[in-house]
Amino acid sequence: MAAERKPTFVQSLAAGGLAGTAVDLLFFPIDTVKTRLQSAQGFVKAGGFRGIYKGVGSVVVGSAPGAAAFFSTYEAMKHLIPLHDQLAPVNHMLSASVAEVAACLIRVPTEVIKTRMQTSMYGASTSSFKAATLVLQHDGIRGFYRGFWTTIMREIPFTSLQFPLYEFLKHRLSIYLDRKPLYAHEAAVCGSIAGGTAAALTTPLDVLKTRVMLDLRDPSKQQVPSLPMRFRQIYVQEGAKALFAGIVPRTMWISAGGAVFLGVYEWAVHGFMNT
Repeated sequence: MAAERKPTFVQSLAAGGLAGTAVDLLFFPIDTVKTRLQSAQGFVKAGGFRGIYKGVGSVVVGSAPGAAAFFSTYEAMKHLIPLHDQLAPVNHMLSASVAEVAACLIRVPTEVIKTRMQTSMYGASTSSFKAATLVLQHDGIRGFYRGFWTTIMREIPFTSLQFPLYEFLKHRLSIYLDRKPLYAHEAAVCGSIAGGTAAALTTPLDVLKTRVMLDLRDPSKQQVPSLPMRFRQIYVQEGAKALFAGIVPRTMWISAGGAVFLGVYEWAVHGFMNT
């Protein structure tokens, strides 16, 4: 089997940005449906199937930088962390976790605007730019990071499942085919399986993240529930089913999105390496 070349930091950065933009724009309507299913106000009041591209402007701004930060950090950490061979899954878990923290610094502000636009929290005709202005006026810079730690709490378990599984599936498929690197469509299949599995298992954390981001109360002026309390409230008041609200669209879009995201990344990064 031929030795696999490693992408440079810049190649990972550019390929990650391209992959992130492709998947977020392609699957945005499914994400909107998932967010509205998870909102406390209910699917119909949150907008139903109307305006399923509301908030897409914030995604256009944050998608490429967030994905670029993730992949460039992930590839760099894989080489820096001295864990290989049998300990490779631990390397992938740690690398993906560090990469998610880096990506969330960019992604969370756009996620706050996106979720509020998707559920018409500021009215049906408000633009993404206007929503960002309102967040800044009411809550300052801190408002853009509402739900940051909840997002981290969701993303680290998600990537700790997704990327070791993704790397494992790629490794096993490479052995089976006796070829490295895999073609983009082959990596896409591995990404789809890994993403869908991780998405389904972490849905309760995604519900919690959505509820925190949609809570417009000012923590400095009003008492807001802690994360464990919020989790308990959802379970007691709405039942266990509410913790898995949106699991079907979430699993669908991350499974399909994982195929596009990781497939486009592999295609782009190997394209850059061969130019």
